[in-house]
Amino acid sequence: MSDQMSLLGHLRRKLTITGLVGTPIRYYVAVLFFIGLAVAPSTGQMDVLNMLTWTASFYFIMWVISWDFVVGYTGQVSFGHTLFFAAGGYTTAILNIDHSVDPAIGIVAGTIVAALAGLLYAIPALRLEGHYLALFTLLPPLILLRLFRMFRDTTGGSRGLPNPEPLIEAGSFSANAEANYYLSLVLLILIFAIAWVITRSDTGKIFTAIRESEDAVESAGLNPAKYKLFAMVFSAMLGGFAGAVFVHTPSGSASPSQLLELAVIIEILIASIVGGFGTITGGVLGGFLVYWGRDWLRNADQTIPVIDVPMADIDILLFYGALLVLLYVLAEGILPWWYRQVDRVLTRVRGEEPSAVADGGQTWLKRQIGSLQTRYDENREENTGRFEDRRKK
Repeated sequence: MSDQMSLLGHLRRKLTITGLVGTPIRYYVAVLFFIGLAVAPSTGQMDVLNMLTWTASFYFIMWVISWDFVVGYTGQVSFGHTLFFAAGGYTTAILNIDHSVDPAIGIVAGTIVAALAGLLYAIPALRLEGHYLALFTLLPPLILLRLFRMFRDTTGGSRGLPNPEPLIEAGSFSANAEANYYLSLVLLILIFAIAWVITRSDTGKIFTAIRESEDAVESAGLNPAKYKLFAMVFSAMLGGFAGAVFVHTPSGSASPSQLLELAVIIEILIASIVGGFGTITGGVLGGFLVYWGRDWLRNADQTIPVIDVPMADIDILLFYGALLVLLYVLAEGILPWWYRQVDRVLTRVRGEEPSAVADGGQTWLKRQIGSLQTRYDENREENTGRFEDRRKK
């Protein structure tokens, strides 16, 4: 109850004039960006094909968020998140096509199956780290892909399954496209908000501390395995939910090329790193850049001078080449780099000198661990006091 009251008090302070004025500008930019996406279809500048492409990009970004939630914050390397996308998407598609299960019920079932897959995935992964963990997470999707090809009568093999029943029926094809556009936008905002709130909470601080040093977290009396397990299962649930809804839209289908193949996780990984690893917001930015950059090159009608080769013919080469250059120049990601530049400008404008060591000479990690240790000691003293009171009674 006290946590809820403190949260409500924090929200009240933020909603005051002083709180709104003190809110960082980037929050207003994010709000305006989502408002722009919401009003874009009504401007008449977005045709049906664009709406379908935007819808697909929203689901791609949801997958980026789910991946960054666990890898970017806890440091658990995962090359197998496509397993969760496929678990959610194929479960609801098979239930709907073979057993006539309503899409809404199928989506719930697909999300549960993905969460269970995340649990089974995370338990053995807790014993591994480094390249051993990376290899372990890479193998299950490859095994599942082979199984899909072996049991093609049920899974559709390499082609995938036929389109299941749509989640939304709005009449005409254009109306369906617009309805699914808004549905995907709402889901993106919801998943982004949930992931953002969790990663900015005390739990998110513990995630980041685990990424920096598990031993330090253990020394504070916390169990890293519990938090890593939660992060993986919750991430799997988010990714599986997005995959389950995706296959019931005009933009998606239950096929390996969209849900399971290695190229999907590679683009998700690149999007997260390009935008800003371990930031959630950076995942959204990187997701848009990677998805739309890839789409633009794929459909470009320009010809490269000198060699006289159409850009669309070598779109993959250009795409990955540009990403390599970007990763080399901005290894930390676009968003962290931008934040640093803005802080430098504001520091100069205010006439402040950047302090070499802040917060009493402690590093960020030591501050986080100190905060966790203090909270642990307070809880232990409170529990000890309650025990003594009960014993006296």
